[in-house]
Amino acid sequence: MDTIKKIRQKAKDKIKTIVLPEYDEKRTQEAAKIIEGEGLARVVLLAPDQIKESDRQRYIEQFHEIHKAKEIDIEIIKNLFNDTLYTAAMMTREGKFDGLVAGASHTTPDMARAAIRCLGIDEHITIASSSFIMVVPDCVYGDAGTFIFADCGIIPEPTSRQLACISLATSELAAKVLGITPRIALLSYSTKSSARGRGVDKVVEALKILKDMAPDLLVDGEMQADAAIVPEVAQIKYPDSPVGGKANVLIFPDLGSGNIAYKLVERLSKARALGPLLMGLNKPCSDLSRGCSVEDIVDCVAVTAIRAQ
Repeated sequence: MDTIKKIRQKAKDKIKTIVLPEYDEKRTQEAAKIIEGEGLARVVLLAPDQIKESDRQRYIEQFHEIHKAKEIDIEIIKNLFNDTLYTAAMMTREGKFDGLVAGASHTTPDMARAAIRCLGIDEHITIASSSFIMVVPDCVYGDAGTFIFADCGIIPEPTSRQLACISLATSELAAKVLGITPRIALLSYSTKSSARGRGVDKVVEALKILKDMAPDLLVDGEMQADAAIVPEVAQIKYPDSPVGGKANVLIFPDLGSGNIAYKLVERLSKARALGPLLMGLNKPCSDLSRGCSVEDIVDCVAVTAIRAQ
């Protein structure tokens, strides 16, 4: 059974309720029909007329209280809640929904801000980041062509500690959603000191921090991408690595490289890219590319439902 079929099947194991606040977006509407038809989740297309005005006002007041230290003007908050996205996120925070999926008609920064502000940061992970499940056809690398790439959407220049936190969150997602043992490569333009630079030092330090945080994880770095996924190259460049040539979780040193890599792999190899899956939040939440297909929405909802199980 391929990765997408496994995800959809796993979503059916324990049905969860996922809110889709982009109620008037045609792809989202079509996806909701497929999700309900296949029994992947219960979905709620949250339209304004489904929201009681008293509830909306209560969420505005709660949001204002949560962020009072930032002194956000109440009128600005009221404007935010004119969009069903913020109400949906607060309802998810409250437990009325098990997860949130949006982004077909919102930018990633808008979606990420709403999710972080309303759902809050998981104290276990400490930062918000994002990942993509990449399913590459006819590929022998990774986990039979399946990888997770991170961070591809949130943190422009992660510090060493942030890279370690991204790695930890991504490893947990890999195990929960895909049921695989994560083999993590911290990527760089260098493989074990073949080159020098601040970027290399940052990745080396990230590995030390991550090993302190989670000593049982299968992880190594710094490592070039070919040494991470191609066994023959790993044998030449880094034969002693525990993950060299067989990594299935690729952690990029910065947002630019991660975002460029996932888009290139998606377009050049006709891979499926599920995400961005927002990580490090108190509730499961997935962003969508504004260029997403109906199938992308369906599968992101399935992933979000599994994360909520």
